[in-house]
Amino acid sequence: MALRYVIVQQPAHAAQLFLLYHGVNDNPDSMAQIGHWFAQAFPEAQVVSVGAPYSGSVPDGRQWFAEHSTQDRSRQQCVDRVMPLFMESVHHWQRVSGVRPEATALIGFSQGSTMVLEAIKAQADLAGRVVAFSGCYATLPERASRRSTIHLIHGNNDDQISLQHAEQANQRLTELGGDVTLDVVDDLTHAIDDRGMTRALYHLRYTVPRRYFDEALSARPGDDDVVVMQ
Repeated sequence: MALRYVIVQQPAHAAQLFLLYHGVNDNPDSMAQIGHWFAQAFPEAQVVSVGAPYSGSVPDGRQWFAEHSTQDRSRQQCVDRVMPLFMESVHHWQRVSGVRPEATALIGFSQGSTMVLEAIKAQADLAGRVVAFSGCYATLPERASRRSTIHLIHGNNDDQISLQHAEQANQRLTELGGDVTLDVVDDLTHAIDDRGMTRALYHLRYTVPRRYFDEALSARPGDDDVVVMQ
């Protein structure tokens, strides 16, 4: 099953890779508009919006999995079923761009956020950064790694995916020793606004991954990450 990609920015020699994943009943063209924020902030980054494989319930709408679990398949099983295809989208663009996982950022909104969070749960070294707007895990993780830094951004008036999901994810990852931040946007519903984008770009530029401190303490040099920007 082929996925559709919208290339937002493609420098000759990419230093970072940003992959964007849209929500249910949305499409890669719409999510590509969000990608322009990252392209402008990181001119040396390859920026690509990735389309989900399945038709949604509206014209031109796509989805990664059915929002309502069936009698014989849970939400986690639906996510697991499509995960190999999702993973291949990441590996494909890492190969094409020549960018390593450490300098890869996965950006999701809503159902797209579920996919990026679950992907990092399945393979901690898939990407150095995750930005999850208005999303949630299919099921909370049982372990966490500092190989990836997770930024949760959520509106406190989200009526589709409750802020409680982000708060629970933040608490669980913190308890497990993971590397996570949570930004709550006041009076925001199920959406991305300028305030959320500002927080996302700030974290990508200035929040130092905890793994850098781990590597410094163990006297092991680390790899470049998307946060290293001047």
